[in-house]
Amino acid sequence: MHTPKALLTLVLAALLGAAGGAAFVGVSGGGGRTVTTTISVPGAAPTPAASSTANGALTPTQVYAHARGSVAYVTADSGQSQATGSGFVVSKDGLIVTNAHVVEGATTVTVKVGGGATLPATVAGRDESTDLALLRVQRSGGQTFTPLAFADSSTLQVGDPVYALGNPFGLDESFTSGVVSALNREIDAPNGFPIDRAIQTDAPINPGNSGGPLLDDRGEVVGVTSQILNGSGSSQGGNVGIGFAISSNMVKSIVGQLEASGHVAHAYLGVQLTTTETGAGVQVAGVASGGPAQRAGIQTGDVIAALDGTPVSDANALAAAVAAHKPGETVQVTIERGGARQTVTATLGTQPQQVVTN
Repeated sequence: MHTPKALLTLVLAALLGAAGGAAFVGVSGGGGRTVTTTISVPGAAPTPAASSTANGALTPTQVYAHARGSVAYVTADSGQSQATGSGFVVSKDGLIVTNAHVVEGATTVTVKVGGGATLPATVAGRDESTDLALLRVQRSGGQTFTPLAFADSSTLQVGDPVYALGNPFGLDESFTSGVVSALNREIDAPNGFPIDRAIQTDAPINPGNSGGPLLDDRGEVVGVTSQILNGSGSSQGGNVGIGFAISSNMVKSIVGQLEASGHVAHAYLGVQLTTTETGAGVQVAGVASGGPAQRAGIQTGDVIAALDGTPVSDANALAAAVAAHKPGETVQVTIERGGARQTVTATLGTQPQQVVTN
């Protein structure tokens, strides 16, 4: 599957030493920095909710009123610079989901949930392979928070309404609307591995939205906003109507593992893939040296047609099939080579920290 170029993560990095009510910030991305002035504004007063629509869905006003008190303004300080992004509450005791790149290298983290006070937080776990992180608020006394519910992202359809809520360019509690533009996109994680089944949306998202929720018309989380496509091919500029969110079904799985152990072990086959001319199966474009695929005898040029007997239609399908397993488990990989079909047994490894190539 074609991976879009010039994808920008949406963390906002603030240079130290700014004074007054404005701060100079740099947009982090893949090819440079741009300096922008952002002005902090007070939180907006709650807006009375309008009536829900006939099919039970909430109006945009209701979605905002429902979710705004559960969205966090995240500040991560590395000692040399600050990064700001977004997040959202997933437990009453103060667990908050954000992007891994928002808190990368952070020595201290603070969060401001809704219109509440700014509180210290710790990083409970990070997973660069899915660009997700879990924060734990250091709350006082019996303080509780209101979590947002996850929707089933597998039920999304192109054209469904979605809403992004976060802190673009430091403008807290900003709310934008759009639709699901496409499904099953593939985007790159910070460590170079692909994140499959990403949601594409035209809801405007910009630097600072990173880690915030993408909501459906019932106010439930369908994704975590993470990247934008910059049409100029550089790291400068903002939204051009093509943004990407990590699907809620993936987020639910990763968050559970981060809460339990602080890390995630991903199953790993060790192949680079490209689409086939016929569209049947996926062709192996590269094999990681010493990886599970190479040990199983899989070669560059092979076409992977099935995993454990289930046909593989594209790279996303294969990635999802491998992700459903644990490291150390064995899988039956059906390959086509030179017009002949054969099945080999591969013992899945643990995904390394960075992409491994020959």
